[in-house]
Amino acid sequence: MKILHYILSFLLLAAVTSCNLDEYPVDTASNQAIFGSANGLELYSNSFYDILPGTDVGVFQGDDASDLVARNGVDSYLAVNALSPVTSSGWSWSALRNINYFIENAENSPVTEKNHYIGTARFFRALFYFDKVTRFGDVPWIDQTIEISDSLTLYGPRDDRFMVMDKVLEDLDFAIEHITLTSDASSTRITKNVARAYKTRIALYEASFRKYHTEYGMQGTASAWYEEVVNTANEIQGFSLHQAGQNNRSYREMFITKSPYADETILAVALDASLQVFSSANRRFISPTYGNRPSLTRNFVNTYLKIDGTPFTSDPAYKTTPFVEEVKNRDLRLGQTIRLGDYHRTENGVPVVAPPNFNQTFTGYQPIKWCYDERFPYDDESRNDNAHIIMRYAEVLLNKAEALAELGKMTPGDWSETIGALRARAGITGSTLSNLPTEADPYLLEYYRGQFTDPVLLEVIRERGVELVFEGLRPDDLRRWHLGELFADSPMTGMYVPALGEYDLNSDGVMDVLFYQGDRPDSSNPAIAYVDVSPSSETGRIQLSNGTSGEVIWNPGEREWMDKKYLYPIPEADLIRNPALGQNPGW
Repeated sequence: MKILHYILSFLLLAAVTSCNLDEYPVDTASNQAIFGSANGLELYSNSFYDILPGTDVGVFQGDDASDLVARNGVDSYLAVNALSPVTSSGWSWSALRNINYFIENAENSPVTEKNHYIGTARFFRALFYFDKVTRFGDVPWIDQTIEISDSLTLYGPRDDRFMVMDKVLEDLDFAIEHITLTSDASSTRITKNVARAYKTRIALYEASFRKYHTEYGMQGTASAWYEEVVNTANEIQGFSLHQAGQNNRSYREMFITKSPYADETILAVALDASLQVFSSANRRFISPTYGNRPSLTRNFVNTYLKIDGTPFTSDPAYKTTPFVEEVKNRDLRLGQTIRLGDYHRTENGVPVVAPPNFNQTFTGYQPIKWCYDERFPYDDESRNDNAHIIMRYAEVLLNKAEALAELGKMTPGDWSETIGALRARAGITGSTLSNLPTEADPYLLEYYRGQFTDPVLLEVIRERGVELVFEGLRPDDLRRWHLGELFADSPMTGMYVPALGEYDLNSDGVMDVLFYQGDRPDSSNPAIAYVDVSPSSETGRIQLSNGTSGEVIWNPGEREWMDKKYLYPIPEADLIRNPALGQNPGW
């Protein structure tokens, strides 16, 4: 199938959809029709796909509020005094009631293959609870349909998050055991391998949370969760890193194809223009008036290795290397994630040179990873129909590598099959493909505030950032690593500018940007982007770090971090309805 079943309407579910915990599903005449046949069970289970990430904003915008990205404005999560019990959201339980109602009834179904569908339901219940726990911490564990007379559950306290995560693990294990579909050529259905892949993601989060959030005193239980990551990753078969790209562009091709590449993609939403199912990737990345206009920061771009496998930051001159020079001979993923000198687009099919455009980017590191190269209509309308990738094999390899590094069990063979394989696809050469690192990179030590000192783990984390940027995983990474301060403290840096004046960003002899102070100068080039870097402390201004030279510094507005933000506050309205929930610390 080209598109996930969850876009289909299922009118019979109206009776099981509600907004409050005290509204519960009731039996109807259609009950037997649903639970008495495999077709009915499948049709009902299609409704669970709504839990997966939506496609308009998409996972591609999930990193916008992280340390890797300079963006327009400040997310409400980080804006000063923006997040509070009054503004908090997400305490919704209708999806859970839908799932529990299905499980209860399917368990009594005469259908022989019912456990496959119950496994699918329990997979989605695991996703539902993982989202709730990462957002709110302690939450009530509910595994049955609540009746209106059950005041003990309706108005009871929350359960311990660690107990809930144990239940999540049980649901995932049940799903892995009982889902009968091992893989899906369209990459759009929940399969045994999808459940395994998500288990590696969820178990890695939980392991790191237990290790680095020492205030809970659960460090001694982290290793068991890291072991779950490794063992489950080893069970995933039939996938490899996509290698069929042209001109060494296999990495980017995965994100601009309409039909997911099933060799690496484990789960995706295949969009469909004929059904008016689109995303807004081009508009959100490129339009100067729509979306966040995210741009990579120079601090992050510095972490991309050179093509020979050595750190770019090992060169003493890296801080003052201009854009045209710094992007040469680098990890090929850099040129498949942002615009470099050889990047071209098309306008109505006509090729055009497309260097970084400072009318659209704040730092000069302008993304292309999820974007079509054609301008019309994609830059101006939400018409992207490239596949929305949610889970791929590269992440599984990175999850496994991080768990092995944390356990101190990484072997040269493991390294070659995970980090080495990813770097080889990126064109990187040298001993880094097969040899375990023995010295910690000073740049990474400083970037991650000394949280990680093991050379192997640091390189795994370098690779994770580079490989998975703009896939929506970075905020959860910072939270599980207890590095929330990076949300607010990471500078919104951009390319190095030696002096005021005009610059050719792709060496084609045409000037692309003009940095100036004071009155705007004239230029004979009508396409040049003018960037005023006059001294200013105003929000929404670009500065140079040394005044008339230096790194581009973007000021999106004041960002704020406090450790209480590791958990969202319980929304005030829900706390008033049930005071027994209690409020999260600091809120």
